[in-house]
Amino acid sequence: MSKAATMEIPINGNGDSRTLAEDDGLEQDLQQVMVSGPNLNETSIVSGGYGGTAEGIIPTSSIKDLRMKSRGIRIAPSHTAASRIASQSEDIAGSDMHHSDSSQSMSADQAARGIAVEKFDVMKKWGLNTYKCTKQMLSERFGRGSRTVDLELEAQIEVLRDTKRKYENVLRLARALTNHFYSMVQTQHALGDTFADLSQKSPELRDEFGYNAETQKLLCKNGETLLGAINFFVASINTLVNKTMEDTLMTIKMYENARLEYDAYRADLEELSLGPRDAVTMARIEAAQQQYQAQKDKYERLRSDVTIKLKFLEENKVKVMHKQLLLFHNAISAYFAGNQQQLEQTLKQFNIKMKPPGADKPSWLEDQ
Repeated sequence: MSKAATMEIPINGNGDSRTLAEDDGLEQDLQQVMVSGPNLNETSIVSGGYGGTAEGIIPTSSIKDLRMKSRGIRIAPSHTAASRIASQSEDIAGSDMHHSDSSQSMSADQAARGIAVEKFDVMKKWGLNTYKCTKQMLSERFGRGSRTVDLELEAQIEVLRDTKRKYENVLRLARALTNHFYSMVQTQHALGDTFADLSQKSPELRDEFGYNAETQKLLCKNGETLLGAINFFVASINTLVNKTMEDTLMTIKMYENARLEYDAYRADLEELSLGPRDAVTMARIEAAQQQYQAQKDKYERLRSDVTIKLKFLEENKVKVMHKQLLLFHNAISAYFAGNQQQLEQTLKQFNIKMKPPGADKPSWLEDQ
């Protein structure tokens, strides 16, 4: 036989002949399947009547795919592999979203925890400060603790409080006078109208009723002018007592609270200074010294504010009361003397404008 006749022709599993190059490509593809092929657990092999997965066995479908690939036949992607890739992508996206949600949740928890810690610190400081001030106040009340006293300033504060009480009494009496005098003016007005009506209906007493009607109308007009002066007096005293003096007393109250806090922290520092001088106590003494200095600065600042306000209040009080007392005296004297010109001149002197009749009554819109 010739050489050509004795050559071995490779036969594949299906009885098809192919070249050596195709065999080499097939081996490479088989190795690739062995290393990175699809999950072998997807192929079920029935052995001995038991359905399970055989380890180390390459599925025949994979071998068939490799043969078709070596022959140039395009293979459609497996639905199982596509679903597995999609599932892996969803898992990755879900893990990213979960990580993002976890980060946002952690940041929100940290912010809430920070706010809670800040509120706790504020409540803690407030509690310690209240405890120290209460302890100091009780010590002063029972004569066990010392307090800082500015004798001159305390005397001025007491004078202001006494003055405010007396001015409040003047204000109360002036308002009562205004109400009574207003009622009298209204009565005079009604009496004048009655006299005028009777003057027309009683011919035999026309002149007498007429004279009285004119007199009551004149008294009513002068009474309204005096009411304008008294109302201005009352408004000015009310502003002085309930605004100017009250503002100064509010500053005094802040000063007294600062004085109590100052003495409380001073007593605390003195108590710590008498104790042992170990490392822990020295740290507490240093912190107490800083708090004491801050309270001392606050106390001295408010004491200066009170001193300045008392000075300006005294000057303002003298100026206001000088004007208002002169107005009250001149208006009352002119009214009861029956001097209408002097009464009107008094209002012009103090720039008091009379309200038109019915100005005090609410409008129909306000009544709705």
